[in-house]
Amino acid sequence: MKFDQYYLDCLSHASYLIGDESSKKAVVVDPQRDISGYLTAASDAGLEIVMVIETHFHADFLSGHLELAAATGAEICYSSVADPEFAHRKIENGERISLGEVVLEFRHTPGHTPESMSIVVYETADSAPYGVLTGDTLFIGDVGRPDLLASIGFTREELAEKLYDSLHQQLMTLPDETIVFPAHGAGSACGKNLSTELTSTIGEQRQANYAIRASSKEAFLAMVTEGQPPAPSYFVYDAVLNRKERDLLDESALPPSMDYAQIQSALANGALLVDGRDPEEFSRGHLKGAINVGMAGRYAEFAGSIVPSDVDIVLFTDPGKELEAKNRLARIGFDRVIGVAAQPYDMLTSQAENTQVASRLTADEFNARVRDIPNLQIVDVRNPGEVADGTAHDAQTIPVGQIPARLDELDSSKPTVVFCAGGYRSSVAASLLRQKGFNDVSDVIGGYTAWIETTQSA
Repeated sequence: MKFDQYYLDCLSHASYLIGDESSKKAVVVDPQRDISGYLTAASDAGLEIVMVIETHFHADFLSGHLELAAATGAEICYSSVADPEFAHRKIENGERISLGEVVLEFRHTPGHTPESMSIVVYETADSAPYGVLTGDTLFIGDVGRPDLLASIGFTREELAEKLYDSLHQQLMTLPDETIVFPAHGAGSACGKNLSTELTSTIGEQRQANYAIRASSKEAFLAMVTEGQPPAPSYFVYDAVLNRKERDLLDESALPPSMDYAQIQSALANGALLVDGRDPEEFSRGHLKGAINVGMAGRYAEFAGSIVPSDVDIVLFTDPGKELEAKNRLARIGFDRVIGVAAQPYDMLTSQAENTQVASRLTADEFNARVRDIPNLQIVDVRNPGEVADGTAHDAQTIPVGQIPARLDELDSSKPTVVFCAGGYRSSVAASLLRQKGFNDVSDVIGGYTAWIETTQSA
């Protein structure tokens, strides 16, 4: 058996290629949208990808099932209770499919979503289970959140009850030695307590996973429905789009280059300018109206949290990063990239009167500003779980992804300081506020972490 895990750090997303070396047949499970890695690995191993299996309709990324099916002729497979708009094979609960010697057994495990299923992998038909691909039902240290579909017809309580039954009646019945291969790791908004480990075992999760160890179904419901991080605004968009026929991604196609006049024309017509440079570099000079989402961080997730899915996007990147930026946005279905800034650094120099710098404060400067400006507006853009341990200067708390919908809670005429945990999200938020007309906005270098260190050492 060939078994490969692919892990995409920027989305905390795990996908899998499983191949039978006797029959040369392979499947890909929960693929990312840019599929060249799977195609290369299969070709190098002499394998034919015959099935693309989705454990559920994903909300946090746009899956590559259509791209893989078009490239290989593979069948797209979903749980029998799923009803996507494209041609697919329905998989029944308990169904087993042989790739040759390798056998896949499918177990319906609703809860994170109604159509969720898990895949038990056997190296041979008579062997003990090798592993189980749990999708978003069971993570390492956590379970899938049951509240993401509440906005489209399912209550979190209904799904949480299904999740409890799926965990205990389907997954925890597997042998302790069975390896757990989840679809996400730490950083994903699909849960609240995900481990940095990428694999575990059923036995380890039985002993260590807080949700599995819940004393009753009622206790489980309370545990998994409270304290979840805010879902990025693009989640519903992707959950719906993953059900539909759509355009395929050409991951080799570069967006067209745009000069300054073309960029300004696009912005005047409603496009947004997304600057993917490091926050420090962005702060030293950027085009007016640009929103800073650094490519060194969770670029697609935060762009998808603050940029509407229905607007055109112009990219400003370090030279050579244009294609990567376009493809990373495409991973969440943001395909309306109409161009990239041509010769970006020359543009900043030649259009100096139309550039601006961004104010960034050290922790000491932040404290001084609090002392010297009585009406200072302070915004903590961390998630509720982070804020639970404390905030700085009684800040107003608005997670960064909620700022577009909660702008009316802020006063654009007040001097404003924004902070997060380390300085990445605060640059996103501060640049967004400037783009929305806030004239005096600063963020804190090093964020709450630096502020705490400075306060404790004072």
